[in-house]
Amino acid sequence: MMRQNLNVSRQFPAELDMALLWSSLFLLLFGVVMVYSASIAIAEGNRFSGNYPAFFLVRHIVYLVVGLIAALGAFQIPLTVWQRMAPWLFIGGVCLLILVLLPGIGHSVNGARRWLSFKFFNLQPSELMKLFAVLYASDYTVRKMPFMQDMKKAFLPMSFSMVTVGVLLLKEPDFGAFVVIIFIATGILFLGGMKARLFFVLIVFLMFAFAILIIVSPYRRDRIFGFMDPWSDAFGRGYQLSHALIAFGRGEWLGVGLGSSVEKLFYLPEAHTDFLLAVIAEELGFAGILVVIVLFGLFVQRAFAIGRQAVTLDRLYPALVAQGIGIWIGAQGFINMGVNMGLLPTKGLTLPMMSFGGSGILANCLALAVLLRVDWENRQLMRGGSGL
Repeated sequence: MMRQNLNVSRQFPAELDMALLWSSLFLLLFGVVMVYSASIAIAEGNRFSGNYPAFFLVRHIVYLVVGLIAALGAFQIPLTVWQRMAPWLFIGGVCLLILVLLPGIGHSVNGARRWLSFKFFNLQPSELMKLFAVLYASDYTVRKMPFMQDMKKAFLPMSFSMVTVGVLLLKEPDFGAFVVIIFIATGILFLGGMKARLFFVLIVFLMFAFAILIIVSPYRRDRIFGFMDPWSDAFGRGYQLSHALIAFGRGEWLGVGLGSSVEKLFYLPEAHTDFLLAVIAEELGFAGILVVIVLFGLFVQRAFAIGRQAVTLDRLYPALVAQGIGIWIGAQGFINMGVNMGLLPTKGLTLPMMSFGGSGILANCLALAVLLRVDWENRQLMRGGSGL
């Protein structure tokens, strides 16, 4: 019996990509620690939280537990089922985005209507829509594979779907989520074999469209100007970025110490959500930032490696799903880091798997489960198994 148990323990690591699993779990747990550190002052000074220092920590842990339980359930679902459900999940996501905009149903915070309010929690449909976009775009690309060189048959129908989602997201407004979903859709189409010339035209068109969206929106223009020179109006449109840069400057190589950030003391807005990386930089320095970047890099590398392995097994849909998840987490992580470091204009995007937010944590855990399922099915096929 002991010998059998030993053999099972030796075989278990080969069932899943342990580098992906452990890097993801470390990001999630690292996020718990940093959310607590970044939110203590906000929780103590907020009557909504009852001035309880661990208010956001407790909620974040609850979100994480719910997300992991949901992930365990999602892991049991074969990719063939996800593929059948993909169009319906996408339609359901669009319906949720419409509900958010209806008066009396959508919940508004700081001028943005992005949440559906329930008794014990708020749901942000745009976070789930990122996962639904991965599943739908992958299914669409597989179905249209013979026509990927045809603009009318391959590109225009997907464009209509993305424009529909984009209009709803910009009504909230949630420009950051729209950018991430566009990254996902275009990336999956390119991986699916879209002609390079057509892809180039698409990129030019998107850049032109984003420029128009910025020009016609005063608050987006202010963000661009604040990004270009935050110190010219450090108490106005450059406030967030200037304090994020101060946090990075104070952190230097090894940081000022865990829990010792000054910027989180009501100076840096959204310290536990959008600007969590700035708190990490101040408290843990360049070393802490490097750990975060390496972990995200490892996640994306493993996602693409799992996708390539699925291609060799002639599993095109799982391959595109795996790489689509890699594009999603990589793009959102890159944008959030760029915003925190002053390399990109300020956008309302959280750091995946780390920042506070129930909907984001739930969506990220579900995406991780789907990605691990792709890897598990790959390994079963490579062994000649039939557990799909």
